[in-house]
Amino acid sequence: MDTNMQNTPKITKESKNKIRVEFDRTPLKERLKAKFLNLYFFQQVAWIIFRMVLLVGISYVVLFPFISKIAGSFMSPEDFVDVTVRLIPKNFTLDIYKAVLFELDYWEAFFNTLLISLLCGLLQTFVCCLIGYGLAKFRFKGNSIVMLLVILTMIVPHQTVQLSLYMAFRYFDILGIFQFLGGGGIPLFGKTFLQGVIDLAPETSKIWSATGLNLVNTYWPLIILSLVGLAFKNGLYIFYFRQFFRGLPKELEDAAYLDGCGPFKTFLKVMVPNASSSFLTVFLFSIVWYWNDYYVSATFFTDTRTISLMLRSLDTELKRKLFGTISAEISPREQIVWKEAGCLISITPLLIVYVFLQKHFIEGIERSGIVG
Repeated sequence: MDTNMQNTPKITKESKNKIRVEFDRTPLKERLKAKFLNLYFFQQVAWIIFRMVLLVGISYVVLFPFISKIAGSFMSPEDFVDVTVRLIPKNFTLDIYKAVLFELDYWEAFFNTLLISLLCGLLQTFVCCLIGYGLAKFRFKGNSIVMLLVILTMIVPHQTVQLSLYMAFRYFDILGIFQFLGGGGIPLFGKTFLQGVIDLAPETSKIWSATGLNLVNTYWPLIILSLVGLAFKNGLYIFYFRQFFRGLPKELEDAAYLDGCGPFKTFLKVMVPNASSSFLTVFLFSIVWYWNDYYVSATFFTDTRTISLMLRSLDTELKRKLFGTISAEISPREQIVWKEAGCLISITPLLIVYVFLQKHFIEGIERSGIVG
């Protein structure tokens, strides 16, 4: 900046104890020109405009499909064939939601999915927390190998072992015990143990045969996998808890041991309370994955209805319920809107839960040591 644009003070002595100081101020026009007509200002303005355009573009890409789903789910059949209707319906209606909620067995699927998600999510979270604590705090031979196997489960797609899991639970057996009792055991009073059980409870024949127990179409496959640490996304959750417990000070354990606590009591009384936010985060993750899962549910369930399985056949079932036949002529756009309404209904409980628990969810992510 030129020296003539700088404010130079003028000191005038008015009296013995009074001094007057005056400044020669640069004209306003010159000051504005110096402030705004420079390269730095234009760079800042260009950066702000770029960020705003980028934010609006990303928001449009992310939010527009969601907004279009919401708007389309309130359209009437007349709006589906009206080419002038793009986003905002002309004839607002709730018929699609009523059909999904009351014409289909939505509430049965909802409570089945809720039970599976809560039960398996709680078991999976506790087991993964226990394994993660052991890998973080205890040093034993093979620790690194176990951790390598945990990471391997995150890399290998779950679908590669799904067929083997199906066969294992279709003919479930433990050390040949059920086969022994079913057909290869010692006859008692001219009957095997299985034959005696079937005589007393004929319904047993649906799940127990000479080749083992048939656990398909029951909750047991998901419960057993959660208990033994082989459930959906277990590797990720174990790694998450391991990172969290590694960040806790060792003095907490030392203090618990001085008070006479053993390893398991230390885990329950000291570590679990400190891991409450991480526990809740993993629990929410587990619920969401069980809630939205289709592949595992389709593998083990053919009769039991869940929300993901209901959405698969939603358009077919609605045709049968509303028109009496699955061959009814329905526009592709209307079928898509049916699916969209079903998807919105299915994710609404998860959105409500996230709104109320987002603070604890974010806190658990930050304290895990994975990010931040």
